[in-house]
Amino acid sequence: MTWRDELRADLKRDEGYRSSLYKDSVGKWTIGYGWNIADRPIREEEAVLRLGNDINEAIGELALMFPWFEFLSPNRKRALTNMMFNLGRNRFLGFKKMIAAIATERWEEAANEALNSKWAAQVGNRAQRIAELIRSG
Repeated sequence: MTWRDELRADLKRDEGYRSSLYKDSVGKWTIGYGWNIADRPIREEEAVLRLGNDINEAIGELALMFPWFEFLSPNRKRALTNMMFNLGRNRFLGFKKMIAAIATERWEEAANEALNSKWAAQVGNRAQRIAELIRSG
């Protein structure tokens, strides 16, 4: 074990892990193993790594929930993964009519159901782009 490995183990022990934001002993917003995000904002390469993990998680959830997901066109997979990423599992599952339409390959209806939502009003052009991916495949 190198000194860096030992240091990592020391810091993990001393800082402790927290999955949610908390205020440290001096009131700074912190997460993970003592990462003071108030003074050290996330770097883009860290955000890209997290984005990749989140994309994989969204794809995995969709594949587990919907056996037909793997058979969708790449554009339709993009559309649903984008929605899952944005909405999270529970809110995504609220799109019952859209999901039913996709399961039976009624693409126009599915796109319209995506657009006929509070979510579409909140995200604007994003919803339009996603609906077009669903519609056109």
